[in-house]
Amino acid sequence: MDAKREGPVDDLRRHYLFAPLTEAQWAGIVPHTHVRTFAAGQHLFSQGDTAREFFLLREGAVKLYRVSAEGQEKIMRFIRPGMTWAESVMFMEVPRYPVHAQGVESGVLVAIESAAYLDILRESFDACRTVLARMTERIHAHWDEIEALTLQNSRYRVVSYLLGLVPEGTAGEARVTLPARKALIAAQLATTPETLSRTLHALASEGLIEIRDYEVHMPDVAALRRSLR
Repeated sequence: MDAKREGPVDDLRRHYLFAPLTEAQWAGIVPHTHVRTFAAGQHLFSQGDTAREFFLLREGAVKLYRVSAEGQEKIMRFIRPGMTWAESVMFMEVPRYPVHAQGVESGVLVAIESAAYLDILRESFDACRTVLARMTERIHAHWDEIEALTLQNSRYRVVSYLLGLVPEGTAGEARVTLPARKALIAAQLATTPETLSRTLHALASEGLIEIRDYEVHMPDVAALRRSLR
């Protein structure tokens, strides 16, 4: 069900996918955006569904996951407010979602019709080049994540995950909220909940973080980042 369209669409205008658009292009895309609410546990789409929209999360949390042939769930990514997902799918010859999406917490998202957005990119080479450059940066960041999951130890993966929650460019103090239960985060990091808890406690004992329930305080983000070396 569509909710009242106010702030969420304003946030969308500042996102890198829409910032390069002219005012006329922006005015053309707004009628093709839809603000929706969802509940915790609600399925947003399934792997293999035709991808007619991509999304920006306004509130809440969403997990993207796959299910193995044995029925085991593998979390690919947690989506936090301000993040988009499924935008690259619209460039596929046959656009289908490569993962399942489910609400972890109730929230609000903005769905953007892919066909309308592609029409704008076809009309503007400058907008298309800017958007594809930013997408390429995100792909490189995903390669870094894959390296951390496959080549690095659990401590490295946990620290990298925490740093990924911090706004880009932060060097001093930061406070973040874990976007999901620790068991789900452990699954995403390919570790056990017990190992995740031990690693968090070790980081706390070293003074690199302070943690209380889902709230994590990093007194010195630069120091935490140096601990990866």
